[in-house]
This record gives sequence, C-alpha cells and structure tokens, in this order.
Amino acid sequence: MNGLYDEFRVAVHSVWTRRWLVLAVAWGICILGWLAIASIPNRYDSRARLLVDVNQILPDDAQGGSFGGRQQIDQIRETLTSARNLEKVATTTGLIPAGAGEREKAGAVAMLQKNIKIVPQQDNIFEITSSVGIGSLSDADNAKLASGVLDSLITVFRDDQLRGGRVDAREGLKFLDSQIADREKSLREIEARRAAFEAQNIGLIPGGAGSPAQRVDAARAELSQIETQLVAAQAALAAANGQLASTPTTVPGAAGVGGGVARQQLAGAQNELASMRARGLTDAHPDVIALKSQIASLKAQADREGNGGGGGMQNPAYSSLAAMRAERQATVSALSARKAQLTGDIARITSQQIQNPGIAAEYDRINGEYTAQKAQYDKLLAQREQVRLRGDVQTETDAIRIELLDPPSKPTSPAAPNRPLFLTLVLLAGIGGGIGAAFGLAQVRTSYATAAKLERASGLPVIGSITEVVTPDRHVERRKRLVWLAGGGAALVGLYALLLVAEFVQRGMVA
Repeated sequence: MNGLYDEFRVAVHSVWTRRWLVLAVAWGICILGWLAIASIPNRYDSRARLLVDVNQILPDDAQGGSFGGRQQIDQIRETLTSARNLEKVATTTGLIPAGAGEREKAGAVAMLQKNIKIVPQQDNIFEITSSVGIGSLSDADNAKLASGVLDSLITVFRDDQLRGGRVDAREGLKFLDSQIADREKSLREIEARRAAFEAQNIGLIPGGAGSPAQRVDAARAELSQIETQLVAAQAALAAANGQLASTPTTVPGAAGVGGGVARQQLAGAQNELASMRARGLTDAHPDVIALKSQIASLKAQADREGNGGGGGMQNPAYSSLAAMRAERQATVSALSARKAQLTGDIARITSQQIQNPGIAAEYDRINGEYTAQKAQYDKLLAQREQVRLRGDVQTETDAIRIELLDPPSKPTSPAAPNRPLFLTLVLLAGIGGGIGAAFGLAQVRTSYATAAKLERASGLPVIGSITEVVTPDRHVERRKRLVWLAGGGAALVGLYALLLVAEFVQRGMVA
C-alpha cells in the first residue's frame, strides 16, 4: 500500500514540476476544440403533426386498383417528400435563388430530403420534422427557416393532393380511352379475319360458338350428363313396364263404363302433334319423336279397349301406369335422340379436325386471340367506369381531408450541437491532455524523484539524499510564478465561462 502511495506521489510530483507544460497543452487543446465547436452551425428543428384522412365513399374494389384507402395512405406517405414537392418548397423558402441551375436545385432538394423526416404515428397521422443548420445564415434565420420549410411543405402538399386526384382521374380516363380504342380496333381486325377464314373454309369449320376443340369438350360434357340421365330414364321405364305387366287391364263392372279413355287421350295427342307440325317442328325434333311414341302406345290401348267388349270396365290404375310408361318412353326416346345427335356432332367435328388439322388449328388460334382481346377489352371498360366514378366522387366531395393537428413549432434553442456539453468536454479534455503530456514526458526522461527509486533502478545502495535549500529570493520568485500559473488557469476557466454565457445569450436572442 505504501508503495502504491509513493508511486502516486511521484506521479503528482512529476506533473507538478511540469505544470507550465500542463497549462500550455490545456490552452492549446481548449482553443482548438472551442474553435472547432464554434465552426459547427446550430441546427434548429421544427415539428408538426398532420392528419391525412381518405374520405372513402367507394369501397376498395370500386376505387380502381391502387386507389384504395389503405393504398392511398401509403402513396401519400411516399409522395409527401417527393422531389417535385421539395423543389417547390426550396423555391418558396428561398433556398433556390432566382436563375439557379439544375445542380443548385438538385443540391437544395437533396438537402431537404436528408433533413426532413416523416414518422407515422398511426395509419393516417404523421409527425414531420425539418432540421435546418446552414452556416451562412444566422441562428434566427435558421430557426425561422426550419419552421418555414414545414409551412411551405404542408401548403404545397395540400394543394397538390386537392388538385392531383382530379388530374389523375382525367389522365387515367384519357389513357384508358386510348387503350380501349386500340383494343376495339384489334377486335374488329380479328373478327374480320375470322369471318374471312370461315368464308374460305365453308363446310370445313363446324358452326357454333367457340373453337372446334371447345365445342367437342362442351359436347362431351353434355353427352356425359345425357348418358347418366338416359340410364336413370331406362331404369324408370323398366320399372313402369314391370308394374304395368302385373296390373289387369279391366276390372269387373258395367260394360262400357269408362270405355274410350284411351281413344280420348289418343285424339288429344294427335291434335298436339298437328299443332307441333303447324309450328314448323320436323319429325326429327325430340318432342315430336316422343309424342309419336306416346301416340303409338295410346293406339294399342285403344285397340285393347275395343276388343274388350263388355268384359268389364277399364282399370284406372292400368290407365295411369300406361300414361306413366308412355311419358317415360318419350323421355328415353328424347334422351336417346339427343345422345345420338351429340355423338354425331363429336364424330363430325373430330373427323374434320383429323382431315384438316391445319384449318382447325388456325381457327382455334384466331378464336383464342379473339377471346384474349375481348377479355382485355371488357376489363378496360370496367376500369374506365371505376376511374370515372372515382373522379366524380373526388369532384363532388373532398376525397382527401388534410388537417393540421399541431402547427410547425417555432424553435427557440438549437437541437444540435449541445454546445455547453461540448465546451465542458473540451475543457476536461484540455486539462487531461496537459496532465497526460506532463506525465508522459516524465516517463520518457530518466530522472528519479526519490532515493528509493534511484536505488531500485541502479541496483546500488544509495547512501543519502540532499534536500533542496530554497532562499528567500527563490521563494519570492516561486510565489510569483505560482500566481502566474493560477492566473493562466483562471483565465482558461474564465474563457470557458464566457463562452457558456455567450451561448445562452445567443439562445435568448433567437427566442
């Protein structure tokens, strides 16, 4: 412990013996540091809070793609500090002088982009901060400019948003109209090509909408449904035949009662057939085929009624089952006819494709091109209607509401640099640098402050040491130098205090 204390005393003594070096180094470091701090311009910050609310009268799907409420908030956030808006701000605030070149304009815009920050606090509330610290301007001018930049930015942004929505809608409509006109022209050209192709290949291209491949697929899908229905109808007909076979034709009772029912139904069916032919239906029509089958069944029943004589009256259950069987026979006949027709259509189209593969492929290509163009045309029409509707909404109402929650603050003190702290740190660094320089110089020079240290360094015993004798004149001279040293240190501290006072006075002048 005593050794450590001795080392501390030796270190203090070595620094004290070089106290003028400590004072000189401290003055040098402080002067240079304070000059560097003085060269840093004060930066003033101004803050404002802005509410941007989208009056979303239309739902997102009717706003037109990127014009939905959430997307529009994101777009506003991105365009608030766009280069175009910042150039207007720089011109308004005087950062871009009259007649400035493109380079000066780009520099002013880049400075504003660097010093303007937007922090979203909520979905539609933004805190905007502008920082201005231009060395060629005074502190008062910098503080005024920081607030003016925000004022100008909010004004430019508000005017741009109020006009921009309507301008964007008009430009969007103009663009969509040109695209629709191009698609309409393309559709006409494709229709003309298709009509010419069909005229050149009459009989080789089957009629109907869609390409041959599409018609084959549609026919096969319908054929699958018809086959399923036909199986069900045949099963129902078989069940009706079984029930009819086990049901007697007549029941005991008065002869002739109820006779002629089948003949009455036959007459009605024949009248209906005559009506169908009057409407122009041919014998190949499914309804005509079914009705003919029902007429044949009714004729057989009528013959049995005539042959039955007076054996009994007609069985009502038999008549009902016979009518049901006739109806199911008609259904089976109609489904069979439709199945045969679809099978024939598929075979014909397939045969034509096999015989003329190039024609079918070309026709498919033309139809596919027409379908794609038609889909794009319909989509553009829908988009034009959405944009038109959105433009009407923005014209009739305020689609975007911009409200200033907190106006730009008027800075009264610089946000940076923290001069009092920096001045203090420089003072401490100067004192520490002076002490460090003196201690380092003492370590470099081979001198020994105590006899014990000399004895340890040389390895030889030290007999004794001679104490310094200070004469009265020497004592007076030392006191005088000590006063000078204290004066130098006090001057350094006084300069530091003067700089602090000047800093606070300067801040008061800005306020």
